[in-house]
Amino acid sequence: MALPEGYDTVIGEGGASLSGGEKQHISIARAMMKDAPVIFLDEATANVDPENENELMRAIQALTAEKTVIMIAHRLKTVEHADQILVIDHGKIAQQGNHESLMAEDGLYKTFIGERREAASWKVRT
Repeated sequence: MALPEGYDTVIGEGGASLSGGEKQHISIARAMMKDAPVIFLDEATANVDPENENELMRAIQALTAEKTVIMIAHRLKTVEHADQILVIDHGKIAQQGNHESLMAEDGLYKTFIGERREAASWKVRT
């Protein structure tokens, strides 16, 4: 609706005039509108700015209630509320569980989360 002519705005072939985040929003909306019982999301929040990530995740959760969602993600916010998380290492399932159970284990998931949190706290000195 923020586009010049709202839903009637011509966006060009392949969404050429849209940002990566806008394309991502449209792709997710199309998947939800299809009302499929199983939805695959590959890096659903990859092109979304942090301000919109929480809002997008809330919308996905609301729109996928009673559906099976298979989500591929690297961001903690994207997976931490999943019923089941599969950690893949070299093409094989290395760990399986929810966020709490995986954080209670000394494994790849806990290491990955720790490294991501540490990297997020880094500061560049000038």
